[in-house]
Amino acid sequence: MRNKNFLILVSVCLVLLLAVEASAEVKKIKSIGRYTFARVRGKIPTPEVMKMLVDRYAGDIKYGFEQAGYGDVYLAFIEQLKSAQFEDTTWNVGDKVKWMLFRSQGKVKVTGELEWAGKKPVEVFAVKVKKGFKTYTFIIPKPCGNIALKDEVEEIPEAICSLKVSPAKANLNDPITVDMSGSQYAKSLKVEVYDKQGNKVATKDLTPEAARWQTKFDKPGEYLFKGVAINFADKASTNPCESKVYINYPPVAKVVPNCLNCREYVGRPLTFDASSSSDPDGEVTKVVFELTDANGQVVDSFVDTEKPFTWQKTLYKEGNYTISATAYDNDGGVSASTADSRKTIKVTRRTFFISAEGGPMLSHGSTQTYFYLRTGMFLWINPDKLSMTFTSGAGMPLAGAPWKATIMTELLGNYHFGKFYFGFGPGFTTKDQSTRKNGVDVVSQLGFTYFNNYLKMGHLFFEFRLPIGRSFNDHYKLGLGFRYNF
Repeated sequence: MRNKNFLILVSVCLVLLLAVEASAEVKKIKSIGRYTFARVRGKIPTPEVMKMLVDRYAGDIKYGFEQAGYGDVYLAFIEQLKSAQFEDTTWNVGDKVKWMLFRSQGKVKVTGELEWAGKKPVEVFAVKVKKGFKTYTFIIPKPCGNIALKDEVEEIPEAICSLKVSPAKANLNDPITVDMSGSQYAKSLKVEVYDKQGNKVATKDLTPEAARWQTKFDKPGEYLFKGVAINFADKASTNPCESKVYINYPPVAKVVPNCLNCREYVGRPLTFDASSSSDPDGEVTKVVFELTDANGQVVDSFVDTEKPFTWQKTLYKEGNYTISATAYDNDGGVSASTADSRKTIKVTRRTFFISAEGGPMLSHGSTQTYFYLRTGMFLWINPDKLSMTFTSGAGMPLAGAPWKATIMTELLGNYHFGKFYFGFGPGFTTKDQSTRKNGVDVVSQLGFTYFNNYLKMGHLFFEFRLPIGRSFNDHYKLGLGFRYNF
């Protein structure tokens, strides 16, 4: 029983195999023209006539292509046939076609694979149609108008690489754009970047749909971009596809103040020298100076576009300051901040001055007029708030005996409020007549600062000297004066 079932199974398999082989056999035809798709009547077949017939039977052709499984080729066939070259050739004995459109009982039908087995070749028109990377060769026998697909060949073109990099020269961290959108017949794209020493520093995979890439460099020098395009057969392009970019070396800024510990420089011009700034591959075209205080607030800035790149600045407030210099080159490169481009200076103001003062003085009311001249010193204890003056000199009477020259000395503490000040302290005056006494005075001044450039000062003042232990009427004095501190 078991053997019988086995024999039946084998028999069925053989029948199926024979049926498949029979269906796969190429049908041979010996005549053509009986089942015409579009017969040409009364006219010599020409390409123009054939194009007219194809246009007339476009609907039937579309239906036939779909039945043959080539519906996606239909539009390309119709469009390209309008301008296609019709080649006069033959369908030789033994040559095959994959399928053929024909008409039977008014209906469009499609054959399987056919082989021409006639006695002699058939005259045909041959037309090539391209779609994608495939070329389809159709033949149209004369004059029946049947359409047959003779062969299809896949022709994958070599990829052509296109690489554009811009800009060709840039500064550190500037955006560099890589564009491979001009590449042709590519499935994928790739770009590699090498430095001057040949080291690979970057690589990027791209696609024809996303063929642009933006990058940047944080080191100067020359960089080489190498591109390659891969076609649909995974074959790399062979045409030259390179581009170079030069990243500018930035300039180097150096600033040299004329002093770091700038004693008594308030009111005096400071000089900041950046003439030694340089550029490795170009020239420095501009230097920007910036002065900040101890809190980092910008006090002032200056832009110098002419060599030797120096700046003079006068400060009127003591303290710690930082001077910074930034250099720019002819390609727009900007220097980095370094110890050479930033310097901290300490600026102090002058506190000690030599004084000379003089003016008219009334001794003992309106009794006698004197002219006095004193010298000494002026010292800031707390600048613009508290000061001390010490002066000594002589007063000369404008009349003769019994009046005589007198010596005056005083030590005053002064309180300043804006341009005005009030001074108070002890003094000493020698006798202005032989019948009077030397003695100690209480001296007071009310003054006005006429000018002050921090290096020199001028004061106008009114002075009153009150005698101690002596007759007020015989020994008091009133004076006007001008003090010059230098």
